[in-house]
Amino acid sequence: MQTSEHPRVVVVTGGSSGFGKACVDHLAVRGHRVYGTSRGVEFPSPEDSPTSPLLIPMDVREPASIEAAVAFILQREGRLDVLVNNAGIALAGAVEETSIDEARGQFDTNFFGVHRVCRSVLPIMRKQGSGLIVNIGSIGGRISIPFQGFYCASKHALAALTDSLRMEVKPFGIQVTLFEPGDFRTGLTANRLFADASRDASAYADRQNAAIAVMEKDEQGGPDPRQLALLLERVMAKQRVRPRYLVGMLPQKLAVLAQSALPASVFERLIMSYYRI
Repeated sequence: MQTSEHPRVVVVTGGSSGFGKACVDHLAVRGHRVYGTSRGVEFPSPEDSPTSPLLIPMDVREPASIEAAVAFILQREGRLDVLVNNAGIALAGAVEETSIDEARGQFDTNFFGVHRVCRSVLPIMRKQGSGLIVNIGSIGGRISIPFQGFYCASKHALAALTDSLRMEVKPFGIQVTLFEPGDFRTGLTANRLFADASRDASAYADRQNAAIAVMEKDEQGGPDPRQLALLLERVMAKQRVRPRYLVGMLPQKLAVLAQSALPASVFERLIMSYYRI
């Protein structure tokens, strides 16, 4: 096993699959003390002596669950150096056909879930006088995608929150950054949620299906999520981190540049054409 010269105590929400699992597995191999979180597991029994990485229960929608997980880590390690806010869901559907409850569920995990975990961890990091928070956003937080409106909105809101948080906690020695991945080969495709009304006789059905088919092809043809784990390791080793890191396939990175260079109407037509709507 390769070991890091400066092992850190790291917690990765949504650590059982996709980006989260890739980060948990890679950082543990590199010698860090890593805790992944998942809703579907239990705390180890007291007689067990599990080694890193360790998967522990946490539901980012439930404050009590978050507090229990953070307390467990703090009792074992006495500190918490890095928080990776990765837990998230993706909701598809036309804006018109998405209910308020469905939209609220999207934000409850992707946005308010991050807020809840940060509120639990920040007092620890302030007391230490150090810490790193990495929020996993999305290129979709910059470029809105048809029939993913609330997912994109949640990631756009997360980007704004991250920028505000960075300025607020800087005097306490805490750094905050945002990773903005494009399409990667993760479980997001299989786990995508759909607005209930989109399953009925929808006026948007044909165009939505065409757009989702393009998304799924890009996702399953995307790079390995370990690429994001390698970036995380590099960022953890830096004295100063950048506010944002765009990561993924070159064409998607170039699309972000094109958005700022082209007239909005032209760029929108390009997006609609790409997603075949």
